[in-house]
Amino acid sequence: MEEVKKIVSDIKKGAIKPIYFLMGEEPYYIDRISEYIDTNVLAEEEKGFNQMVLYGRDVTVEDIVSNAKRYPMMAERQVVIVKEAQDLSRTIEKLATYAENPQPTTVLVICYKYKKIDKRKKLYKTIAKSGIIFESKKLYENQVADWIKKVLAGAKYAIDPKASQMLVEFLGTDLGKISNELDKLKLILPKGSQITPDHIEQNIGISKDFNNFELRKAIGSRNVLKAYRIINYFSQNPKDNPLVVTISLLYSFFSQVLQYHGLSDKSPRGVASALKINPYFVKDYTEAAHNFPMKKVSSIINLLRDADVKSKGVGAVSLSQGDILKELLVKVFA
Repeated sequence: MEEVKKIVSDIKKGAIKPIYFLMGEEPYYIDRISEYIDTNVLAEEEKGFNQMVLYGRDVTVEDIVSNAKRYPMMAERQVVIVKEAQDLSRTIEKLATYAENPQPTTVLVICYKYKKIDKRKKLYKTIAKSGIIFESKKLYENQVADWIKKVLAGAKYAIDPKASQMLVEFLGTDLGKISNELDKLKLILPKGSQITPDHIEQNIGISKDFNNFELRKAIGSRNVLKAYRIINYFSQNPKDNPLVVTISLLYSFFSQVLQYHGLSDKSPRGVASALKINPYFVKDYTEAAHNFPMKKVSSIINLLRDADVKSKGVGAVSLSQGDILKELLVKVFA
C-alpha cells in the first residue's frame, strides 16, 4: 500500500514518469493505479484527443509503440493505457527498445495482470531506469484482515475483528471483491462507524451465526450442538457454503493448533506472532489446544485430508456434502 501511495503522491505533485509497468498476481492495485492515471493525469477536455485505451488481445507491441510515439494535441502530454497486456507475454520484450528512449510527452501505462516479467531481462532493467515498475503481490489469507482494517481506517471507519474475518472467509483473498463490499457498507454507514457482524449479515448476506468462522470456533470449543447446527445449515445452502472451502479453512485452523502445541512462548503476543493471526483470536486457538491434544490434532488433520478426497468424489460417490461433514464431525468429536 505504501508503494501505491507514493506513486499516486508523485503523480499529484507532477512527477509523472513516461512508463508505468504494473504487473503481478493481485489485480486490485494494478486497476487502482491505472484508474487514477486515467482519471487524473489529463483534464477532461484534453482526453478526447490525447487519451486512449488499448487491449493486449487486440494489438501488437508495435501498435503500442506507434501510439506511444504520437505527439499530444493541444495538451502537455498524452496517456496510453494498455489493459490485459499479459496477452502479449510472448512479445512484450520488444517494448525494451521503446523503453530505452520513451516519448517524454507520453504516459504509457502497461497493465500486466497475474504475471510478471523476468527481472534479469532487458525490458525490466530498461523500464526500471526510465519509468516505474510496480509489482502487485497477492496477499496471504492471514494478511487480508489487516488490509481491510487499514483500508477502512483510511476512510475513517473501523471494523470488528469477527466482521473482517467473515469477509475473508466468504470472499477469500480477492481484494477487488472485498473492496466492492466495503464500498457498499461505506455508502450505508456514516463515517466514524464501526462495522459489525450484524452489518455484514444485513447488507452483504453473510450469516453471522452460520459460517466457517463460527464452525471452526464451535469445534475448537467442543460445542457439539452448535457445530451440528452449522453443518445442517451448510447442507441446506451448499452453493453458499462450498465443502472444499470449509475443509480448507478447518485444515488451516488445525494446522495452526498443531503449531500452537509446539510453541515455547504461549503468551498472547507470542502466539499471535508465531501463528500470524489477530491477537483477538488467540483465545480460540488456546481453547482448541486445550480441548484437542497434539495427537488428536494430528488425527483430525488426517481426517480432513480424507474428507477432502471424498469431497472430490473419490471413494464417496453417493455421499452428499452434508453427509461428508457429519461423518467428519462424528470422528472429530469421538
